[in-house]
Amino acid sequence: MSRSKTKAPVVTLAPEQERAALDTLKRFLEDRFELTLGSFEVAEVLDVFSKEIAPHYYNRAIADVQLHLKERFDSIESDLWALEKP
Repeated sequence: MSRSKTKAPVVTLAPEQERAALDTLKRFLEDRFELTLGSFEVAEVLDVFSKEIAPHYYNRAIADVQLHLKERFDSIESDLWALEKP
């Protein structure tokens, strides 16, 4: 399995998920930091998270799935060896 280092995956959301994320982020910034941003500014912050931070979580999830699948395949291989006739 090859890994391309040229471009990080772009994480995108469905429109309704993006609206919910924008609302959550706007509310968080207002509640936690008393920072009131307009829709454009909140969208810019979300865009930075999407492009710069989310790919790290995405890649971690991929690595976790790869490990899980490797363990499952190893287990299946072991089960097959156990079925082999002498």
